[in-house]
Amino acid sequence: MELHLKIIGISLMILGCIHIIFPKYFDWKKELSSLSLINRQVMYIHTFFIALIVFLMGWLCFTEARELITTSLGKKVAAGLGIFWVVRLIFQFFGYSSELWKGKAFETIVHIIFSIFWTYISLVFLWIGFQ
Repeated sequence: MELHLKIIGISLMILGCIHIIFPKYFDWKKELSSLSLINRQVMYIHTFFIALIVFLMGWLCFTEARELITTSLGKKVAAGLGIFWVVRLIFQFFGYSSELWKGKAFETIVHIIFSIFWTYISLVFLWIGFQ
């Protein structure tokens, strides 16, 4: 299980860093131009904090895998993270419209990969948290 947490840790740190390209990749300068200043800034700031917390979750998994598995507090943290990622998995299917990926090769591949990834993360955390 420790190896799984290390893999998850590295993956989440990479995912956190990938958020850096979101504004340019999704052309937020153009796409968000019609929003009020507060709404534009909320998008940027919330994305930053999502990236930060995803990175820090990864760092925790990578550096403290043994503690997450063996301590009471670690198991509670893992249970909470498991619940978090299950909710994220649910949103993968019911929060985003399938119009965003259906019939589009790259987007469909990304949807499938992240669905598998969220499932993997959820199962590992829940297994640790509730064993």
